[in-house]
Amino acid sequence: MRTGSIGRGLGLATALAALLTAVFMAPASANRAAPADGPRAVKAATAAAPASFTHPGVLVSRPQLDFVRGKVQAGAQPWKSAYDQMLASKYASLTRTAKPRAIVECGSYSNPNYGCTDEREDAIAAYTLALAWYITQDSRYAQKSIEIMDAWSAVIQDHTNSNAPLQTGWAGSSWPRAAEIIKYTYSSWPNSGRFATMLRNVYLPKVINGSNSNGNWELSMTEAAIGIAVFLEDRTAYDKAVTKFRGRVPAYIYIAADGALPKTAPGSGLDTRDEIIGYWQGQSTFMDGLSQETCRDLTHTGYGISAISHIAETSRIQGQDLYPEIAERLRHALGLHAKYQLGAAVPSTLCGGTLKDNLGPITEVGFNALHNRMGIAMTNTQTLTEQQRPAGSNNLFVAWETLTHANNPN
Repeated sequence: MRTGSIGRGLGLATALAALLTAVFMAPASANRAAPADGPRAVKAATAAAPASFTHPGVLVSRPQLDFVRGKVQAGAQPWKSAYDQMLASKYASLTRTAKPRAIVECGSYSNPNYGCTDEREDAIAAYTLALAWYITQDSRYAQKSIEIMDAWSAVIQDHTNSNAPLQTGWAGSSWPRAAEIIKYTYSSWPNSGRFATMLRNVYLPKVINGSNSNGNWELSMTEAAIGIAVFLEDRTAYDKAVTKFRGRVPAYIYIAADGALPKTAPGSGLDTRDEIIGYWQGQSTFMDGLSQETCRDLTHTGYGISAISHIAETSRIQGQDLYPEIAERLRHALGLHAKYQLGAAVPSTLCGGTLKDNLGPITEVGFNALHNRMGIAMTNTQTLTEQQRPAGSNNLFVAWETLTHANNPN
């Protein structure tokens, strides 16, 4: 139970624990379709926030960072080329000047764009500089990361307009990654408390309750929520984010065991076949790995898949491994979309025979977790991942994942 719950006796506590176990650990249907991209993953679940949080622990852990640093220092590939790519990017510049705003206003399709790009890119820069600090141990990078985070925490008050929840999710995913590395591996950050207050007051309220819009929105918002919860050591927010994640992933990626129609997210209000098909971009034929946004385009699908991988990675670092729960969906989603991005003919039953755009640099984290750690064969995903190395940044919330997660055993 959460730390703020009021005790009502041992009997009720035991009953609630049993109910949570039944809800979260119920076995998946055994009637699965034959795997398209490797053997079936084993299902498992645990139910609560960690008793103590691991730091740094948002997307990357200290053992992971140590592995990367050793590989870069040894000149090993693909890490050295990925590091060189990162260091040559605008995000690693030691002359960068942050551009904070009190009110970041983001409309649909970035119209208007008052501080939206600046905020996202400053957050990515803070994370990039934190990685550069850890790998080089050059304090100039840590100081520049701190300078950017301090600039924003001194100024920002709110996000407004229609894209405010998504904008908050994107920037709010990158900020805690940077903050975790700096706070727990660098010697001094006097304004870390003010930065924490910014995350709690400006970012967390906008993302913690999720969204009933397209799935990539809620998944990115949930990624921000869980990262912020780790930095704040907020067990209640962490548990709420995990609950949101558990409801959204099955509603974002379809597998045959779901039945004739995809699952719906709690609170979505979708309760008829026509409503569900409309929400799935008009797609009425469902197959393992199809996402709610596949027929919109692969880029938005990539945002959703990436956020799923990031949330699972952070939870694993925190000692609550969510990968087994979502491995079947994630591996099918990666495999299906990789297959067609690699050039396979798209059948007429899938989005009318046409898929748009590409996934972006988003496969490394999920591929490393499922293939390298869990031993799942993922031929299409492996081919695409290796072709795209070194994976750079999508300039929104994804950055340098060949460097941080390629073949990383930790």
